[in-house]
Amino acid sequence: MNAPVREQLLASSDEFRKLADEHSNYSQRLESLATKKYLSEEEKVEEIRLKKLKLRLKDEMESFQSRAQQIS
Repeated sequence: MNAPVREQLLASSDEFRKLADEHSNYSQRLESLATKKYLSEEEKVEEIRLKKLKLRLKDEMESFQSRAQQIS
């Protein structure tokens, strides 16, 4: 992601900031799961779900950034 555009969006867009916060929360939860030696079946399912959600948010953020760059 283009850092200046990302920083501008974080400062000016509540929607983008919300997406970034959710993405960060998913990353933190995935990191906590990664520290475990073994995952339960529920944790494995959660890990897969979080990875999909995190990727969807990343795509949304990139789309948001692309639209912002086109407007500029």
